Amino acid sequence: MSKIAIYPGTFDPITYGHIDVIKKALKLFDRIIVGVSDVSSKNYLFSSEERIEIVNKALFNDLKLDKKKIKVVSFSSLTTDLCKRYKSNVILRGLRAVSDFEYEFQLAGMNRKLNQNIETIFLMSDIENQIISSRFVKEIIKLNGDIKKFTTRSTIKSLKEKYEYNFN
Repeated sequence: MSKIAIYPGTFDPITYGHIDVIKKALKLFDRIIVGVSDVSSKNYLFSSEERIEIVNKALFNDLKLDKKKIKVVSFSSLTTDLCKRYKSNVILRGLRAVSDFEYEFQLAGMNRKLNQNIETIFLMSDIENQIISSRFVKEIIKLNGDIKKFTTRSTIKSLKEKYEYNFN
C-alpha cells in the first residue's frame, strides 16, 4: 500500500519554500497530493484554476518533478475531507519560523479533533527559503523588485502578467 500525504495551501503563488517542503516530502512518501485551497472567504490574487496551472508549471515544467508522484488538485472542503478522498492519514505543513508554529499547532489540533486517525507532519524549508512568503513575493513584484531567488521562472511570468493586467 502506498503512503500518501496531503499538502494543503493557498499557493498564491507557490514559492521555493513550498517547493522545499514538497521535495522533502517526496523522500518520505510515495505520493503527494498538493491541495490548492479554494475557500471563497480568502482574497486571492490568482483564481483556483490559475493557481493550479502555476503550481503544475512550476513543479513539472520548471523543476521537472515526477508527475507520477505528485498530483495537484483544487479543494474547498475541510482538509480532513481531502485526506479521506485520497485515502491519506497525513497532512503536511511547512514551518518557516517560530511565529508560524502557534497557528500551525492549533490547526493540527483541530484537524486531529475532526479525525483522530490523521497526523500532521511539519517540515521546514531550507534555511535560505525560510523567510519567503507568498505575500512578500507579491509585494516585491508589485513594486518591480527581483523575485528570482523566491520562486520559479514560470511563476514569475504569471505574476508579471497578472500585475501588468491589473495596472492597465
